[in-house]
This record gives sequence, C-alpha cells and structure tokens, in this order.
Amino acid sequence: METPPETGEAAELLSSNNAIGLFDSVDAFLFDCDGVIWRGDTLIDGVSKTLDFLRSKGKKLVFITNNSTKSRKQYWKKFRSLGIEVSEDEIFSSSFAAAMYLKVNNFPQDKKVYVIGGEGILEELKLVGYTCLGGPEDGKKTVDLQSDCLFEHDKTVGAVVVGLDPYINYYKLQYGTLCIRENPQCLFIATNCDAVGHMTNLQEWPGAGSMVAAIAGSTEKKPVVVGKPSTFMMDFLLHKFNISCPRMCMVGDRLDTDILFGKNAGCKTLLVLSGVTSLSSLQDPSNRVQPDYYSNKLSDLLQLLAE
Repeated sequence: METPPETGEAAELLSSNNAIGLFDSVDAFLFDCDGVIWRGDTLIDGVSKTLDFLRSKGKKLVFITNNSTKSRKQYWKKFRSLGIEVSEDEIFSSSFAAAMYLKVNNFPQDKKVYVIGGEGILEELKLVGYTCLGGPEDGKKTVDLQSDCLFEHDKTVGAVVVGLDPYINYYKLQYGTLCIRENPQCLFIATNCDAVGHMTNLQEWPGAGSMVAAIAGSTEKKPVVVGKPSTFMMDFLLHKFNISCPRMCMVGDRLDTDILFGKNAGCKTLLVLSGVTSLSSLQDPSNRVQPDYYSNKLSDLLQLLAE
C-alpha cells in the first residue's frame, strides 16, 4: 500500500472544551461500524444512547463499513438485532459500493461477475441486475493439479470483485486470476484493502487486504478500490444528502481507512480507540495520518457534551 500523505497537526484529545465546538460545526456524522458501533456481534457500551442523542439534535447519521460480507439489508438486520433503529438508506457498505461502481460505469448486463467474497457482494450485485459466479458456493471446490489438468473458466466474466472471504481457496484464486489475465478488459475490483478486522469481539482477523493481495500478486495488476479510503463512496454521499464535506465528521477506528477517507474528502475526523488503532499507534512518530480529534469510544462525545 502506498504511503499516505501528511494529514495535519497532531490530534487533539476530545474534551469538554472542544466537543461542543465539534458538535456545533457538524450537520452529519459518518460512522464506521466494526470497532466503533460494535465489535463482532457485541454492541460497544454507550453507542445506542449516543446515536439517539445525535438524532434528537437533528444530526444526520450515516454508517459506512468496509466489511463486504453483508449487504445493506443484512446490515440493517444486524443493527436491529442490536437494538439500533436505522434505515437501509443510511447504510453504505463496500459490497454496495462495488455494485454501484459497475452500474455508474455502465458495466454490460451481458457480462458476468466473478466474486471472491461473501453473500453481501452477491446480493448487492444481483439487485442491480448482474449475473454472478463464485462466492461461498465455490468455497468447497478443489483443484486437480495433475500434469494434464486444464482449469476452465467462463470467458464472459467481465469483472472480478474481491472482498473479505473466510472461505478463500486455491480454486477461487485460480478462477479469478484466469479471468483477469485472459478475459479481454476484465475489471479487477477490490471492496477494500483492510489488513485486519474485528470479525469477533475478542481479536483481529485477516482482512480483505490479504485476499486482494493474493489476486494482485498472481495477476500483477492493481485493483480499483471502491471502499475507504477511496472517495468513491463519498461521492455517493454528497449526491444523496447534499451536505458539504466540512459540515461532516467521519468517526472511525482505523487511521489508514476511516480517518484517511475523511481527510481526503475534507471532513472533520474523530478517531475512537475502541477498535483497531491504539493510542501508541496514533502517537507513533512514523504515523502520518492524524485525525482532528481522538477519544476512547464514541459515547465519550455524549458524556463530554453533558458536562
């Protein structure tokens, strides 16, 4: 991954002195999910009350996740299962971004999409009318590496979409590689390049970046990345909600995706230390990405505003 540019002065600890200023200067809060709203399937303390408070004060809430394993509808169900009321239109997942990228770039309906990833990508692609191959059903397929083995692939595949895939295997790697290398002008799209993620509430697991890197290595090509920190999803937000970037605050737990995403777009940024990034990582002299503010967890904002 390329070294990110310098992104401002050292972050300020969120406090009772600056929290009100941040709150008053923002019309919309953009939230990452894993590590900010929940860890695995466990809601982080104080999140629900904080979101309710922000809504009560007229703030627009948007949830932007790089985790492509679920569609927007599946994420809506997860929010509801955790007791948080959101609308599907407030959720922007990288699985949705992949489908929208193909749609806005007029990807032909007669071309197929090979998916290395989960049901979330398949569902979003099918909603906009694309025919998909791969996904979880290829997770149990094996290859025959005999000397006379010829691996066949569909020549009508015009795009390979790679996201987080807990069932990645050699079959999928070969299928995606052949499509990109041999099918004319086949697109290579990555939902995101996160190194790790909180797939459970106890520890980090390899992220989509490891799957994307495998295909990048075998094809010797760089993907089009549609998730954070790419500005592709931000373009959708600006068109949909008509709120200027300086009036938005991106809240995330990752410097290289969430905070860089906000910085690239000109948003205010708040790093929470309830997920991937630790305080020592933030303050490490080699860290080039500085949020405007940082805090231990999202609910600190509510507590500080009440003081």
